[in-house]
Amino acid sequence: MAEPASTLAAGPADPTGSVGTVETQYLDLPGPVRLDCGREFHPIRVAYETYGTLSPARDNVILVCHALSGDAHAAGIAKTPPAESTRDGFGATDRDGTADKGLGWWDGMIGPGKAFDTDQFYVVATNLLGGCRGTTGPSSVDPATGRPYGSDFPVITVADMVRTERAFLDELGIERLAAVTGGSLGGMQALEWAILYPDQVDAVVAIASTHALHPQGVAWNAIARESIMRDPAWQGGHYYGTGAAPEAGMGVARMVGHITYLSAQALDDKFARRLQSADDVRYTITDAEFQVESYLRHQADSFVKRFDANTYLYTSRALTYFDLARQHGGSLASALEGVAARTLLIAFSSDWLYPPTASQEIADALTSLGKPVEFQVIEAPYGHDCFLLEEARQTPIIRQFLREHRLASVAGSE
Repeated sequence: MAEPASTLAAGPADPTGSVGTVETQYLDLPGPVRLDCGREFHPIRVAYETYGTLSPARDNVILVCHALSGDAHAAGIAKTPPAESTRDGFGATDRDGTADKGLGWWDGMIGPGKAFDTDQFYVVATNLLGGCRGTTGPSSVDPATGRPYGSDFPVITVADMVRTERAFLDELGIERLAAVTGGSLGGMQALEWAILYPDQVDAVVAIASTHALHPQGVAWNAIARESIMRDPAWQGGHYYGTGAAPEAGMGVARMVGHITYLSAQALDDKFARRLQSADDVRYTITDAEFQVESYLRHQADSFVKRFDANTYLYTSRALTYFDLARQHGGSLASALEGVAARTLLIAFSSDWLYPPTASQEIADALTSLGKPVEFQVIEAPYGHDCFLLEEARQTPIIRQFLREHRLASVAGSE
């Protein structure tokens, strides 16, 4: 068993509430992880960061799970800033000028006095299985061949990601989680944690998430994957080392995905129908005439520099497979029947990709089972990206929930 490695670099935390400078660490799992596809997969390396101090009883751990394009760098300033920040939510890279400094993608939520308070909790963030930011994924070298896995990487599920996280925490000697949290795909992982390991999770905070992606979301993800796989440079998934990568297809996939994260109002407020660089249209097919077109091209160009196309394919497929009812007994109630964790669900009024109705269905199922659940809908205009942008409005809700949860836990142990 490895001792938890601190990922905080030398020096005090930033007085403004940041956890300070951090460095991503890596841990190799000693054994295989059993995957839903039937494969025993090994070796697996996990990239992770930690913030705060682990209590002597090791009972103050919060696991943070990231969304599709995130990574383990959730808070603080990266010791070695990446070429492109992972704070790629709508407006996140231009609202505070910190993206080029390597600021963690959920820095506003993790730190002293923040939603996930590092004065009280030991926060652990990992890069998920299949990732391209330090955890084993399609771009990792297959020891059997000496070449990157590419499309020979096994098809994975959200449950596989959670099993990998469980195996990782075992190596750190962490048996229980005070809470597990995440937004979007991260919220799916949090819910899966409560089902697969009900006796090891005290609380769940699932934000802008769902028990199963709606058909419209499945469809948009299918289009994004097709755009990658139909790019000749994809080469059946084995493009590593060839001097070519499916950047065109990946760029289109990012454009499609990015639009699903936004709302119509957000697009109208930010861009309307303003032209990009002329007083009138120029009657061109190839150039970006409108600001929104230029914005999407910028998103595509920056994303292909930092993210692997195969990881996008595998992670997108995993979130479309996710369906708690299908996976666990045939109904949502049967899936949640064994959950012991107190649950907080947060949704956003303008999120049409992971709509509030999905969280309401989870809340209703938990309530029908007599499980403790709190459901909050935040009125906000930014669509799915609200979970990245509306940090200030989520913070008091989460802090209050975790405070009440800890008080209830203390009372229950007396």
